[in-house]
Amino acid sequence: MGLLGRLRKDWFMVGILVVILSARLMPSVGVKGGPLRPEITIAYVAVSLIFFNSGLSLKTEELTSALLHVRLHLFVQSFTLIFFPVAVWLLLQVLALTSIDPWLLKGLQTVSCMPPPVSSAVILTKAVGGNEAAAIFNSAFGSFLGIVVTPLLLLLFLGSSSSVPFSSIFSQLFMTVVVPLILGQVCRRFLREFLERRKLPFGAISSAVLLMIIYTTFCDTFSNPNIELDLGSLLLVVVISQ
Repeated sequence: MGLLGRLRKDWFMVGILVVILSARLMPSVGVKGGPLRPEITIAYVAVSLIFFNSGLSLKTEELTSALLHVRLHLFVQSFTLIFFPVAVWLLLQVLALTSIDPWLLKGLQTVSCMPPPVSSAVILTKAVGGNEAAAIFNSAFGSFLGIVVTPLLLLLFLGSSSSVPFSSIFSQLFMTVVVPLILGQVCRRFLREFLERRKLPFGAISSAVLLMIIYTTFCDTFSNPNIELDLGSLLLVVVISQ
């Protein structure tokens, strides 16, 4: 396989590097309040598009059967909200002996205590041929659990926590996950034959949207004067996040 063929095959990983570099060079474009208005276009439109896309591409039978995989759901939630935070805590005890900024380590511990973002969890599961329907349920359910579990984990590992706006998080998850998913399923009933005949690139569309989410996230990071990431710290964040 030539270089061009490999780039086409791994275009998403290449895209991640491109959007991070773009965010480093032009953070003002994707920062909150900037031209892209990510607080609206990303937080609501992009995430809604991802789950509308999932509702459009998944069969209703796949979604309903995914709800019955109780053992799978228990494993996923236990791994995400128990095993992973503990594993990161153990790793950070070793990294704390190095010269890495302790605030960066605290940030990594904070991220480990949170449920995975619903958008990336679904897209990456679909990209590797996993059970997309189960990923949708677990990412949404995990986000609801995180409202209660995450503050407790932060209190346990960092000794501090904060209140969580339950109503606003619940309403945002409902409007950006549940409603678009249902609308996608409704549209699929009328467009099923067309969708099955044309084989639209649903996965590529969702992955492209995820790249935009990554871009705006790093724009916020690089535009914050209180955050200084050297190359080593940035590589550490990227490696651990993988």
